[in-house]
Order: sequence, then C-alpha cells, then structure tokens
Amino acid sequence: MADPAFWRRARRHPGFVTGLLLTGLLMMVALVSVWWTPVAPDEMDLEAMLAGPSAAHWLGTDAFGRDVGSLLMQGAQASLLAGVIAVGIGLGGGLLLGLLAAARPGRLSAAIMRTADFMLAFPALLMAIMLTAVFGAGLTNAIVAVGIYNIPSFVRITRAAAAGVWSREYALAARGCGLSGWQITRRHVLPNILPLLLVQATVRFAVAILAEAALSFLGFGVQPPQPSWGRMLADAQPVLFEAPLQALWPGLAIMLAVLGLNLLGDGLRDLLDPKLRGRMSR
Repeated sequence: MADPAFWRRARRHPGFVTGLLLTGLLMMVALVSVWWTPVAPDEMDLEAMLAGPSAAHWLGTDAFGRDVGSLLMQGAQASLLAGVIAVGIGLGGGLLLGLLAAARPGRLSAAIMRTADFMLAFPALLMAIMLTAVFGAGLTNAIVAVGIYNIPSFVRITRAAAAGVWSREYALAARGCGLSGWQITRRHVLPNILPLLLVQATVRFAVAILAEAALSFLGFGVQPPQPSWGRMLADAQPVLFEAPLQALWPGLAIMLAVLGLNLLGDGLRDLLDPKLRGRMSR
C-alpha cells in the first residue's frame, strides 16, 4: 500500500475515498474527545433537559441535561476501542490457527476447522450475552466476546487463502529446496494473503461496532455513566416521541461509522485485486 501507483488509483475510487474520510473522521473524533469536548459529558444542565440544538448545546441535551454532542464524541471512544480490540483478537487468533491448519493438513487441520464451525454456530450477540452474563456486564467483557466470535471467521478465510498459496508452484519449489513449513509460511504464504485479511479486518471492524452498540443498547456493554452510542439509543426510547433527535444523533453516528468502514473495505478489495488494477489505471 506504500506504492505510489496504489494511491493514484485510490484517489480515483470514490467509494474508497468516502470510506477513508468517514473512518478518519471517526478516529479523529475519538482522539479529540480524549482531551476536549464542547461541554463536560457528565455536566448536567437541569434547566435545559431535552432541549433542541442551540449555541450552548450544538446537538441539544438529553433527559438528564447532558450535552448530546459531547456524549457522541466520547461514545466514539467505545466504538473505536471495541473495533480495534475485537478485530485484534479475531485476527491474531484466526491468523495463527488458519496458517497452522493450512500448513498441517490432516487431523490437526480437521480439528481446527471443526472447532471453528462449532463456534460459528453461535451468533455473536448470543455468545457475548452468555459471556457477559457469566463474567458481568461491561465494555471489556463485551469486546472480548465479540473478538472471540471473530476468530473462526478469520480461521476459515486464512486457511482457504493459505491453502491456495501452498498449492502454487513457487511454494512447492520452496518445499523442494528444503525450506521448513514456517519459512514458507513467512516468506510466501503470509505476504500473499495479507491483502485479503486487511479487507476482512475492515468488515469485521464494522461488525464489532454494531455488536458493541447492540450490547450496550441491551445493557450488557458499556455501563453508565460512561457514554456509548448504543446506550444513548436505549436512553432515547422513553422520550422517542417527545424528543426524536435523541435517537437520531447516535443512530446517525453508528450508520456513518459502519458505512465508512464498509466502503473502505470494498475499496480496498477493488484496489488490491490484480484483475481490477488494469481497469482502474485507465
């Protein structure tokens, strides 16, 4: 991706550019909120509860008189943290197991893949609810649960892509030259499957944000007073008809974050696909 030709093609891909801008905006908002928000997120203005947008509160206030804009900014931290850690757990575990399954076909590979299939039989939210019910509700347990669910998805993708590389002539030649399985994996397999894993990571990042919001909405994720987009949607339900903007702002934030990551993933897939490079360079 450091190739100048890649960025020349990327600038002409509207989906990639839009996704990169939206994802960059999410990261910027989350980082800025660590040091600055328009109003302190826990500050209550009891005289302006459920107020509309104004100069004092750009996006209005919630039922407790807290500034909605500040809550949204700090809620981006939870979404970004959920995506990074959940994808990190899934990619790290799935990559190691998938590479091992591809390099050691036979009983070990079959055991790894059947375990991954068994884990995929449980939906992400159900697994997360089970883990948070056992270990307690909270952002950490919710993120770990989503990360564990991501492992089998990365295992299947890694194993399928790595098996294709192992069947290529250069991998067979490397084996004939006496290279070990680890050396072939490091030199030939891993570099060839990284673009596919990068695209999958962006997609799973979006899924992690949705899962964190859903768990927080149900009360299993972020706990008060820490803000979360899903928690803001849950708090907006009792006043939905009285103040519909309370649900609009966090819903819009979730939509834009997921849309940006999906567009970024689709753009990366197009840009890294050798079959499409010739068409896009014209």
